[in-house]
Amino acid sequence: MKNLFEPGRAQEVTERLARLKEDSPRQWGRMNAAQAVAHCAKGLEWAVRDKTPDSMWLLPRMIGRIVKPMALGNDKPMQRNSPTVRSLIIDDARPLETERTRLNELIGRFVAGGAVACTTEPHPFFGKLTPEEWSILTYKHLDHHLRQFGV
Repeated sequence: MKNLFEPGRAQEVTERLARLKEDSPRQWGRMNAAQAVAHCAKGLEWAVRDKTPDSMWLLPRMIGRIVKPMALGNDKPMQRNSPTVRSLIIDDARPLETERTRLNELIGRFVAGGAVACTTEPHPFFGKLTPEEWSILTYKHLDHHLRQFGV
C-alpha cells in the first residue's frame, strides 16, 4: 500500500507539490491551490501531534469506522468531492509559497519521526489509526489534492 513511510514516497509528493502553481486549474472542489495545500497541512498537523483533531458527532464516527477498511485497505484514490472535517476547511486567501513550505516541513517531520512519533489521538472520522494507517491516509489525502490540480 502506498504510504508516506515508504522509501521515496515523500520525495514523489514534494516533487509533485513543487509543480503546483497559483493558477493551476482545479478539476473538482471549491478550494484554490493555496487553500488545498493549507488544508493538507492542517491534516498533517494532526499526524505530527501539533494539533488535536476535534471530535465528530456519533453517526459520522460510526460510519467512519465502517468505511475505514475500504478507504485504507487498498491503493484506490480518494473519491472526488469527498466530505471533509469542518475544522480543515480553508476559505480565506493564502500565499501558495508560504503554505507549500509549511506543508513540505510537515511532510519531512512526519517521515523523519516515523511510526514512534505519529499521533495516538483518534482521527475524527476513522477513529483509532495505527501509525501505518495514518501514513496511508496522509499519502492518499495528499495525492487526492495533488490530483485535484493535475499534478
